[in-house]
Amino acid sequence: MPSAVDLILIGALLLALVTVETGGWFLTRVVRGHVPANALQQGFFRAGHAHAAVLLVLSVAILAVLPYSALEGGWLWLGRLGVPVAALLMPAGFFLSVTGRDPQRPNRLILLLWIGAASLTAGLLTAGIGLIAGGVGAL
Repeated sequence: MPSAVDLILIGALLLALVTVETGGWFLTRVVRGHVPANALQQGFFRAGHAHAAVLLVLSVAILAVLPYSALEGGWLWLGRLGVPVAALLMPAGFFLSVTGRDPQRPNRLILLLWIGAASLTAGLLTAGIGLIAGGVGAL
């Protein structure tokens, strides 16, 4: 059974998916030409939207099984928050790094993407190893 903290996080993540719906509506406006965007922006908007959705759903899945892991303390928190933090940072990096009228390349806010990627890697490794250890311990 997920802890109270995990249940609150799962609820918040599900509510955050509403913002992904809004992003989908925005993308339909971009694709139909109602919002001006160059090819770089269109690509980054699509990538940001896709990463947000996939990482939010992945976060919910991890939180649902994390109670069966062998993680405790700081390791549990890293396993719990690594992917949700990535779900915020990576899309922010995609969207915010191409702001402006006609950017030809991403700006410095692309760094958010790479920080998010590090958070994703740390969270996945921690949760994965913790779940394997929990499974082995339950044998």
